[in-house]
Amino acid sequence: MNQNTKDFTCSFCNKTREEVKKLIQGPDNGAFICDECIKLSFNIISEEESDINEHYVYTPQAIYDHLNEFVIGQHEAKKVLSVAVYNHYKRINHIATDIELDKSNVLLLGPSGCGKTLLASTVAKILDVPFAIADATTVTEAGYVGDDVENLVTKLLSAADYDIDRAEKGIIYIDEIDKKGRKSESASITRDVSGEGVQQALLKMIEGAEVRVPPAGGRKHPQSEIVEVDTKDILFILGGAFIDLEKHIKKRLNKTKSIGFGAIIDDTHDDMNYLSSVEPDDLVEYGLIPELVGRIPVRVGLKELTKEQLIQVLIEPKNSIIKQFQRIFEMDNVELEFTDGACEEIVKICNDTKVGARGLRSVIETTLLDVQFNLPNYEKKGVEKVVINEDTIKKQQEPFIVYGKKQQKK
Repeated sequence: MNQNTKDFTCSFCNKTREEVKKLIQGPDNGAFICDECIKLSFNIISEEESDINEHYVYTPQAIYDHLNEFVIGQHEAKKVLSVAVYNHYKRINHIATDIELDKSNVLLLGPSGCGKTLLASTVAKILDVPFAIADATTVTEAGYVGDDVENLVTKLLSAADYDIDRAEKGIIYIDEIDKKGRKSESASITRDVSGEGVQQALLKMIEGAEVRVPPAGGRKHPQSEIVEVDTKDILFILGGAFIDLEKHIKKRLNKTKSIGFGAIIDDTHDDMNYLSSVEPDDLVEYGLIPELVGRIPVRVGLKELTKEQLIQVLIEPKNSIIKQFQRIFEMDNVELEFTDGACEEIVKICNDTKVGARGLRSVIETTLLDVQFNLPNYEKKGVEKVVINEDTIKKQQEPFIVYGKKQQKK
């Protein structure tokens, strides 16, 4: 029976032939699809393919080069992290075969202020994946005061705008994991709620587990709605200072060089990165449980930044601290300048207080407090430039104020 083509409709949207540009008939003569549904289907497939492949366009070299734009020094750590991240997201796209690929979770070892957190957060920005950060010292076992380990996934889900699929491909950074070393082996009535117990809870999550969390943050309770987040494809990066571990590694490596009982090992300064020679046994002796150490196969040490590198941190990266403050001043049409002497004095303060790069911003914030308080009025007064010199930092003197008429005033 012949049917008028005007009676045909799209099998997907039910639009008639007259309502669309084209209506294509299927091979069985019973199904039709219009041009609009074809375009919509193509867009959906393209978006899904983009979601799957967006993490694989970056080779280790590309990740490394991008890290170089934001992170000063630590070239070994950047190289190791670039390969680990590349392999991790390649693994996610791996079609299951007879060979199962394990995760390349990462442990960053190094002193405070050497760039561990910056490396982790910058990698997440490069890949455009959700990123959550937590301080291990605030984490406790479930049921105790503090953040339980499941809260880490809640933070990641929040960073993903509660998109579970995105969260399951994100990165969680746990800082100060060294503070969670096991307590003494001696018996204690008090349960260890912040040491080995937390490590055991982290182990399950790092291995891969279905974690049940509230969809919009907060703590779980019987009446709350719960969603499940699978952690098997979440990359975990752990960081810690591991104070005195470097000496232990150095002693182990130099053990064959010592002769006789009580031989003195040369403890003079050298350029070797001993933390990168860390072995699983070193970490177990420090207090991490063997099972957790086994789930962090990628380990790399970061060195304390030198004076020259800290000065570079101040001025060279794309989003360097000084460039950020200069942009803030530009918003009020005022130029901000730091002399070389000022930069050296800022770094000296951070070195003296042993806070590394993380202390740089605090020093500048303190120095510029009064200037920033008056900044909105500077343009009206004809101020063109504020110059921060060595005495501004060292002696808390007022900065030089440069006016439009080329007058200088302290």
